[in-house]
Amino acid sequence: MLSYEAARSRVIEVIRARASQPPKETIVYAQEPAQALGRVLAENISADRNYPPFNRSTRDGFAVRAADAAHAGAKLRMIGESRAGVAFSGTVDPGTCVQIMTGAAVPRGADTVVMLEHARVEGDAVVFDQPAQPHHNFVLAGSETRAGEVVVKAGAKLGYAELAMAAQVGRSKIIVSKRPRVAILSTGDEVVVVDQTPGPFQIRNSNSVSLAAQVAIAGGQPWLLGNAPDEIAQLRVLIERGLEADMLVLTGGVSVGKYDLVEQVLRELGAEFFFDALSIRPGKPAVFGWCKAKPVFGLPGNPVSTMVTCELLVVPAIELLSGQKPEPLPLFKAKLVHPVEQRAALTHFLPARVTWPSGEPTVSILHWEGSGDIGAVVRSNCFLVVHEAKLKLGAGEWVDVLPRRSAF
Repeated sequence: MLSYEAARSRVIEVIRARASQPPKETIVYAQEPAQALGRVLAENISADRNYPPFNRSTRDGFAVRAADAAHAGAKLRMIGESRAGVAFSGTVDPGTCVQIMTGAAVPRGADTVVMLEHARVEGDAVVFDQPAQPHHNFVLAGSETRAGEVVVKAGAKLGYAELAMAAQVGRSKIIVSKRPRVAILSTGDEVVVVDQTPGPFQIRNSNSVSLAAQVAIAGGQPWLLGNAPDEIAQLRVLIERGLEADMLVLTGGVSVGKYDLVEQVLRELGAEFFFDALSIRPGKPAVFGWCKAKPVFGLPGNPVSTMVTCELLVVPAIELLSGQKPEPLPLFKAKLVHPVEQRAALTHFLPARVTWPSGEPTVSILHWEGSGDIGAVVRSNCFLVVHEAKLKLGAGEWVDVLPRRSAF
C-alpha cells in the first residue's frame, strides 16, 4: 500500500517512460479563443518585433524635456499632441511640450511625461506645478520584449495571458498537442443512467459525470462508455473498447468483494499492475496499471473517493499525455479553525472550506457522512489534508489544504 505521494510519483514515472509524444494539430483560434483555452502549446512562440515598438506613455499628460520643467512653476509652449495610434510628427525642442495620451508614442526630444494632474493649461502654454523628473511615466521601446525573443514556450498551458501574447505577436494559427482521449467506464449492477428512476437499492451514475468534468478541466477529452454490469464477459467487452482510447479510467469494482471483477479482467487482458491500494481515506482501493500499451486506472466506486483519487492520480497522467509537464499537487497552508483528530493510520482528505476573514486563510472541515456524501463536496471548496504522520491537529495550526479545482 503506497502513500499518495509515492503513487503519484509512480504514475508520472511510468507514463513518462512508456507513453509516446502526443500528436499535434494546428488551430486557428483568434475568432474562437475558447477552442485554445487550456490546450498545451507544441511550439515556441516568438516576438515579431520589439514591444513596445516605440517609447510608450503610461499616463495622460505632457511630454517634455525634464530640464525645461525642473522647477515648479515652469511654463512651456504646447506645440501639439500625441495620441494612441497617431503620433506627433515633430520634435520637442527646448521650451516646448506636447500633450500626450496613455498608450501614445513619446515624441522625439522628450525624455519624460508629466501627469495631467500636475499641470495647468493656460492658453497655448502649460504651467507645471511640480518639478519634472527624467524618465518618468513612459516605457522604453523594447523594454518588455525584444524581436525574436520566445514569449510563450512549448509545453505551456494556454490561458488568457498566453493567448493574448500569441495574438499580440501576430500568431493567428498555433500548434498544440491533441487532447488525450480518456475513456471512462463505471461498473456495478446497482448503477443506472442519470435520467432513470433508480430502484430502492440502486444509484444514478454520478461518477461518470464527475470524472468527465475532472478530465475536461485537466485538459483531456472524456469519452463516456456508460456502465458495465458485474459480469465478466460484458465487462471485458467494454474494457477492450475503452483501451482504444489514450487512457482508460474505471470506477468501482476494484476492491476485494466477490463482485469486484475489474482487476481480474484486466489481468486476463495482460495488464501489468504497479499498485492496487493507497494509504489514504477516502480512496484506498485505487489501481494503476498498463494494458495494451495504455495507462489504466481503477478508482473506487464511492463518489468522493473517485473525485479524490482522480485529482491525485489521473490529473498528472492527463497532463503528461497532453505534452505538459505535470504540475505539483497544489497544496497550500491555512490556519485550522477547530481541532481535528482522525484515528485510522492513513492520510485523510476531508471536505472543508477555506475563507479569508481577516486577510489570512482559515480552514474548517465540514460535516460529512463518508465517501458517498457528494453534498459535502458541493459545500466545500477544498480538502483538508490530515497526514498519516500527524493525525491530531489543534486549532490555530497551519495545515495543508488541497483546493477543489474550479471552486475558487
